[in-house]
Amino acid sequence: MILRPLFRFKTKAPQEDTDRWLVVGLGNPGAQYARSWHNCGFRALEVLATRHGIRVDRIKFKGVFGKGRIGSQETILLLPTTFMNLSGESVGEARRFFRVPQERTIVLFDDVDIPMGVVKVRTGGGPGTHNGMKSVVSHIGNKDFPRVRIGIGPVPIERDIADFVLSPIPEAGRTAMEAAFARAADAVELILSSGIELAMNRVNGNGNGT
Repeated sequence: MILRPLFRFKTKAPQEDTDRWLVVGLGNPGAQYARSWHNCGFRALEVLATRHGIRVDRIKFKGVFGKGRIGSQETILLLPTTFMNLSGESVGEARRFFRVPQERTIVLFDDVDIPMGVVKVRTGGGPGTHNGMKSVVSHIGNKDFPRVRIGIGPVPIERDIADFVLSPIPEAGRTAMEAAFARAADAVELILSSGIELAMNRVNGNGNGT
């Protein structure tokens, strides 16, 4: 006769770590895409990593990542290498492993609906036409997470959007976009140090890039 225990102990799900941040730059891997409009998230995250001496070179989570501190905040920087349309797979794996809550997951990406060089901070919202953001929203499970949008618009009327975003940033736009990458890094620092609401007020209200 097999005796069964009267009580069963439930295994608790891992708790999210509310003291850690995950910052993700969206883009495509490979030299052919490195200077494209669609790699603005990669470029801005690289600026942030350089400023704070964080080496983003550890291969895991279908991407490359690095760990360090930005100010007083423990921060993981992640570049998905899945190609843009599957970026959420990388973000989801990293979030689960490091137990980062969605409100501490910041995504940097290019946005054709914002004028070139303008940077905007949002607390949430839909992904629009951006396939990388569609994937991230799908894997996080909802739209409520911070994002830093880097303007690359407007798309010329005669250009297909998909073709445009994969094309290299022309020389005439490089100075403005380099400044935008720096402002996007500034925005992340402000979110980490002062909170999302203050970051939105300062970044969105200063007419940057215009």
